[in-house]
Amino acid sequence: MRRSDSKWFLTRVKRTIYDFKMIEQGDRLAIGLSGGKDSSALLYILNIFRKHAPFDFDLQPIYIHLGWDVDLEPLHRLADSMNVNLHVEETAISKIVFEAREEKNPCALCANMRHGSLHQAAKKFACNKVALGHHLDDAIQTFMLNLIYTGRMDTFKPVTYLDRAGLYQVRPLIQLSESILAALARREELPVVKNPCPVSDKTKRAEMEKLLSELVERYPDLREKWRAALMNSSFWKR
Repeated sequence: MRRSDSKWFLTRVKRTIYDFKMIEQGDRLAIGLSGGKDSSALLYILNIFRKHAPFDFDLQPIYIHLGWDVDLEPLHRLADSMNVNLHVEETAISKIVFEAREEKNPCALCANMRHGSLHQAAKKFACNKVALGHHLDDAIQTFMLNLIYTGRMDTFKPVTYLDRAGLYQVRPLIQLSESILAALARREELPVVKNPCPVSDKTKRAEMEKLLSELVERYPDLREKWRAALMNSSFWKR
């Protein structure tokens, strides 16, 4: 990513936030940090946006510790550089999923438990919204997963109200491609904590990631066309 590109990606995030009313005066956002580049980029971008936004809102980064041994010092340093405190929510999710339950297809259970822990932590810190680092590629891959494996044409929305948790879930990066976030992470040296999950690269989503890459290689403007289609359809109604 060239320096001249910075204004472009920030402008698109701002437009997403304003168009979908993702963040407003007095909001307190729980930022779901996973240790990956996408969530680190989310915290980085929202911190920049916060400095120039015409209203005040707070950020509360939260890391859901699944029980594996990981070095979280890089994430603490990132949060400290932005004058926010990283909260680490301790859980036994990895033991429940892989040892107690011995799940053959562990991703769904793990995701549900992680989201539940994140929502509980968000409420503990009086947050009214949860921000996730999902980007355009994630939205497209979810669409492909639903179409291929369930026969449904659907993907996640930019803003969702979670009835059980009493929280809004927002995705400010949903109009940015994974490649833009990867370039930003490299340029700004954003921290990445290695994912210790034993099935992280053996999932159906990993299959969709590979398939999307193959399609984009053949049709280079596919991502932008898909983004425009989602924006102009009922999937992302504002």
